[in-house]
Amino acid sequence: MENKRDLLIVDDIDINRIIIAELFSDNYNILEAENGEEALKIINSEKYDFSIILLDLEMPIVDGLGVLRNMKETGKINHIPVVLITSDDDDKNALESYGLGVSDVVHKPFNSSIVLQRVQNVIDLYAYKNHLEKTLLKQKQELIAQGERIKRMNFSLIDTLSATVEFRNVESGKHIMRTRLLIKVILESIRDKYSFTDEQLELISSAAALHDVGKIAIPDAILLKPGKLTEEEFEIMKEHTVKGSEILETLDLLKDKEYYQYCYDICRHHHERWDGAGYPDGLVGFEIPIWAQAASLVDVYDALTSKRVYKDAYSHEQAIDMILNGECGVFNPDILKILWDDAEILKSLAEKIATEEKNS
Repeated sequence: MENKRDLLIVDDIDINRIIIAELFSDNYNILEAENGEEALKIINSEKYDFSIILLDLEMPIVDGLGVLRNMKETGKINHIPVVLITSDDDDKNALESYGLGVSDVVHKPFNSSIVLQRVQNVIDLYAYKNHLEKTLLKQKQELIAQGERIKRMNFSLIDTLSATVEFRNVESGKHIMRTRLLIKVILESIRDKYSFTDEQLELISSAAALHDVGKIAIPDAILLKPGKLTEEEFEIMKEHTVKGSEILETLDLLKDKEYYQYCYDICRHHHERWDGAGYPDGLVGFEIPIWAQAASLVDVYDALTSKRVYKDAYSHEQAIDMILNGECGVFNPDILKILWDDAEILKSLAEKIATEEKNS
């Protein structure tokens, strides 16, 4: 008995239930209900593992359509097949029943052999459907778990590469960490316009940490020079954008993730300018991905407000004025407005980071 699945017969006439039960009793654990109310108590009890429900339409208290409506509302019709066995020949009721999810309709009087086969066909079909849904759900969960593992590995890889850049470029201090935090402020302000999700904001801010990874390939004599670069040296320094994107292209792990594109765009294009005067590709306007535009602005702001061996740090107010006055190149007017609107937020965050750096 334990190996049999449950079959529910719902009919207000005793003899009908007896006849149907006799057909299926060898292979199923038979449950019976003489009206829809009793049937719903059994169905919603969660005690049974139903293979199928054989349902009459015309019953007292709650009729067959009432049972079907309840099963549709609770979602049980998606997992438990229902076959109508009824003398009702109203096409309207049959049409509504199919609309509520009934798998088949058998009219009384019926041929026992045909009923057995039609019911078994429905059971087999639902069993396959439920198995397929469970398999797909398991595969989806495995893919999600795999995606989370890859995301963690990517973040770890990015942190390692970022730390390597900071180790070489000792003057930058916590520049990479500040860039990651400050860009989130800009992104939050444009998220509605560009329909960024929370996950995208997280990915882009993480990708921003790799904007200077190409500096790994810049000679120490230029990267660590305690003074202004010559024109020739500056041309070599500019290559860090291309070198960085070339490094990313070799990282197969990153290519498996959505934010590979964010990493690549920010790494290669964070020195492009709105008017096309930037490098390395001379992109103009919205040819520059919006996340690269945001990273570019944050990079400039942090560079201005940070101390270097060749300059003292500018104040927050000075840095904002210099950017707005075009002294650091031309930026997207919308991004500049956000800089102005969020100036106090950026200042507070920058001061908080500076305090934490001193105390660390």
